[in-house]
Amino acid sequence: MRKTILAASLATAALALPGLALAQAAAPAAAPASPHTLTGNVGLFNSYRFRGIDQTFGKPAIQGGIDYAHSSGWYAGNWNSNVNQGAGYPGGNLEMDFYGGWKNAWGDWGLDLGALYYYYPGTNARPTGNILVANNRTGAVHTGKVDNTELYVGGSWKFVTLKYSHAVSDYFDAPGTKNSSYVDLGANYDLGDGWGINGHVGHLKFKNMINGSYTDWKLGVTKDVGGWVFGAAYIATNAKGNCAPTAVNQVYCFTNGNFTAAVADKSKDAGRDTVVISVSKTF
Repeated sequence: MRKTILAASLATAALALPGLALAQAAAPAAAPASPHTLTGNVGLFNSYRFRGIDQTFGKPAIQGGIDYAHSSGWYAGNWNSNVNQGAGYPGGNLEMDFYGGWKNAWGDWGLDLGALYYYYPGTNARPTGNILVANNRTGAVHTGKVDNTELYVGGSWKFVTLKYSHAVSDYFDAPGTKNSSYVDLGANYDLGDGWGINGHVGHLKFKNMINGSYTDWKLGVTKDVGGWVFGAAYIATNAKGNCAPTAVNQVYCFTNGNFTAAVADKSKDAGRDTVVISVSKTF
């Protein structure tokens, strides 16, 4: 009975004060969501492996970048890492990647189309003959800056991705290697409670480079701790990188800082098996 009387009294008061009724009925308008998203990322790695190949001569790498995305699916970004000149970047110690494209998802399926430009400021590739002697290579490199341009198409289904990249320039300035390609099959599975596992198999088809093509693979685990992602991954390849004095045509035997002769204590098999430890954050 008292509840009924109270409800009737409130209803009468609301009718008597129309402004009060309207104020109670109207909810504050939510701010429209922005179609623009800007994120950054930073990471520290005990070694930088690009498609399974050592880029820092076994030394640590600091990496980071920034990404812009629009709700329509268009995106652009930049990513950077230190590198070692012995990995084929004479005179340079920085990799800068610039990319853009379009991607979207339909339920469990996704599509990604784009282009990527690799730039190494300060590089000045030495004459072909010196490079060939130093690394026992059968290919060559241009004299001048080192760079590479690729187009890519990627597809995804749930936690599995497949990506194809195609070089529309000479592959990292090795003459006659335009139309080299890389296929990348990967998986990233969320185990819950911040844990995840990931795997990858890739294959480089290095056009017109004897012993240049190879397959690489990875198996890793990650743990998210307050937004910081700690990771460990085992990486291996079958790339030709034997640095023994009698070895020939070993494209991935890299020499650090000496481009006139192969020096044993300054040479490394860039495709050797390794474990990469990392910590990274996206913000």
